[in-house]
Amino acid sequence: MINKRKITFLLGIFIILFGVNSLNAQLKQGDLVDGIAAVIGDEIVLESDVNEQMNYAKQQGTTNIDKCEFLESLLNNKLLVYEARKDTLIENRSAVIKEQANAKYQQLLSQFPDEKTMLTAYKFRNGYEMKNAIEKIDTDQYYAQAKYQRITEKADVTPNEVTDFYNMFKTQLPQVKDEISLSQIMMYPKLTEAHKEDLINRLKKIKKDIEGGETFESQARIYSEDPGSASNGGLMKNISKGQMVKPFEAAALNLQEGEISDPIESEFGYHIIQLVRRSGKIYDARHILLMATPTDEEIKTAKVKLDSIKGLITNGKMTFKDAAFRFSDDKRTKFNAGVITAADGSSKLERESVPGIISYELAGLNKGDITNAFEDKDERDRKTVKIIKIEDVIPSHQITLETDYDRIKQMALNKTRNEMVEKFVNSKLPTTFISIDGRYDDCAFKGNWKKDAVKK
Repeated sequence: MINKRKITFLLGIFIILFGVNSLNAQLKQGDLVDGIAAVIGDEIVLESDVNEQMNYAKQQGTTNIDKCEFLESLLNNKLLVYEARKDTLIENRSAVIKEQANAKYQQLLSQFPDEKTMLTAYKFRNGYEMKNAIEKIDTDQYYAQAKYQRITEKADVTPNEVTDFYNMFKTQLPQVKDEISLSQIMMYPKLTEAHKEDLINRLKKIKKDIEGGETFESQARIYSEDPGSASNGGLMKNISKGQMVKPFEAAALNLQEGEISDPIESEFGYHIIQLVRRSGKIYDARHILLMATPTDEEIKTAKVKLDSIKGLITNGKMTFKDAAFRFSDDKRTKFNAGVITAADGSSKLERESVPGIISYELAGLNKGDITNAFEDKDERDRKTVKIIKIEDVIPSHQITLETDYDRIKQMALNKTRNEMVEKFVNSKLPTTFISIDGRYDDCAFKGNWKKDAVKK
C-alpha cells in the first residue's frame, strides 16, 4: 500500500508549489499576526500557514486531516526555499519579483476606491507591509519551485519502471470517469458597421455633454457598462503601464491630464477615456465603456457562417484543424487544432466537467460528429458562437497499461520526482537549524525533524 505520509508529502509539495497562489487565498485576517510554528534555517512557518493549507485541503474534499502532516509539508517546502537561496545556479530574481509585487499591489488597489479601503479589507496597517507580504509569497513560490525543478530535472522512468509501478499500485489507482475529447471553432459575432457607428456616436454625445458641463464621473455612473468601475465614476487608480489592453493604454497615455479621448475600440467594446493623473509608469484614468454586445441578428449571421464552415469540413474540403486555424477567434485553441484541454494539459475531459450548454449540444452525437453552430459565452461573459467536434469518447474504466499508459507513466514519474525531493530534504536535516514549537511535540513526522529540532 502507498505510504500515507508519502502521499501527504507529495500532495503538500504540489499544493505549495502550484496551488493556492492568489493573494486572496494567501492573505486573510490573522495571517500575519499569529504564532510561529517552526523555523528552518532563516525561514519561518507561521501557524496560520498550517491552518491555510488544512483549510485548502478540506475545500478539495480531503478527509482525515492531520495537522502534523500539513506542518511537515510546509517544513519540506521551507527547506527547499532555504536551500534554493544558497544555490548559485538558481537565478536571483529579487528585483523582478519586487516589481511584480508592486504591480500586483497596484492591480489590487485599482479594485478599491482608495488605498485605505483596500488595506482595511486585507487587514494590513500600511501599503509597505502589504507589498512586503505579496513579495514574500511570490519569492517563496519562485525559490521552492526552482529548487524542486533543479532536484528533479534528471528524473525519468523506463517502460519497465512504469510497469512495475502499475503492478505495485494497480489496486489503489483510481477508476477513470467517463471522458471525452473535444475540438472547437469559436467566433465572436461581428458588429455591423451601423451598430459600430451607433456606439461611437453615443460616446461622442456623452463626451460633448461632459464638455458642456456634465461631469465625467456622473456620466460614467449613468452610461458605462464596465461593472468594475461604473459605480466609481469610471475611475481606475494606480494603473501600471502594460496592465491595460493596448488600445486603451495607447489612448490614455497620449492624453494630457484632464483631457478626454475620442471613442476608441478595444476587445471589450468602445471607450472614451479621461487621464486623471500620471506619475512615471503609474496613472489614474476614468473611462466610459459601451460593450460590443452583438444583436440577435449579428449572432444569427455568425451562426450561418460557422454552419457553412462545418459544411466545408463534413464535405471533405477542409479539415477541422485547418478551419480552426483560419477562422477561430479563440487564441488558446486555434493553434492546437481547436483541441480543448483540461487543467492538467490533457485533451481528455471528464464528461461531468463539460459545461451544461455544451453538454446539451453534444447530446445524441457520437465520435467524429460536429454540432450545429450554437451560442455560448466566454470566460469574460462575452457572447460567442461555436461548433464543437467530438474527437474521442472514453467510457469509465479501471486504469490499465493498455488504455492509460501515458497517465500511469506520469504517476510513476511524479512518484520518482517526489522521492528525489524527499531524499534531498532528509540529507539536509542534520546540518540545518530547525526549531519546532512545542505544540507539535506529539507529531510523528516521517523525516527527522524532531530529532534535529531545537525545542522552543
